[in-house]
Amino acid sequence: MDQVIVFDMDGVLAEVTESYRESIVQTVRHFTGKTIERDLIQDYKNRGGWNNDWALSQKISADLGVDVDYNTVVDQFNVFFLGPKGDGQGLILREQWFPKPWLLERLGKKYELSIFSGRIRFEADLTLRRFAPQIRFDPTLYADEIDAGKPAPDGLIEIQSRRPASTLWYIGDTVDDARCARAAGVPFIGIAARTHTKRGELVALFEQEKAVAIFENVNEIEEIL
Repeated sequence: MDQVIVFDMDGVLAEVTESYRESIVQTVRHFTGKTIERDLIQDYKNRGGWNNDWALSQKISADLGVDVDYNTVVDQFNVFFLGPKGDGQGLILREQWFPKPWLLERLGKKYELSIFSGRIRFEADLTLRRFAPQIRFDPTLYADEIDAGKPAPDGLIEIQSRRPASTLWYIGDTVDDARCARAAGVPFIGIAARTHTKRGELVALFEQEKAVAIFENVNEIEEIL
């Protein structure tokens, strides 16, 4: 039976501290005039239900006393993240690629590789073209292509339906990833970096969600599998 490694993108394949996370900081500052700490963002993420960074930016702004229309938040977030012209010249350029050279090529010889991410396809494609244009991920599935995002299991269920004879593994870095996998009946491997300021809390959440393994970054996956 074929095995499919399904990767989340943010925090797994791409380092997004200075892209998505910084876009949240700048969006909240734009609407509230207040600068939040990155740990506050992680606190919301660890509560679950905040996989959508646009919605999270709106929520944090509201909790700081400023209610903003969702579409207005999305537009301003994208000015920071994608750049004023929306052409990928914003904070997305600060992203770094986690996998070391040839890791994905080696994995691709033994496993099928797939992606299920809370990004929209346009944003994911920008990063994949930049860092891994030669890697075949099939299928790829993004937030704008499913009805219910994580922690709902819809995305993984859809990928399983496209690979009915395959065993899936899902690799993610948030409790929403873990809950999505558990609801879909897919084994979950959690990433919790040693430098993560909330690592102990995150590891405990992964353990509660029955993660089959927890490791520091995606480059350890070969020895685990």
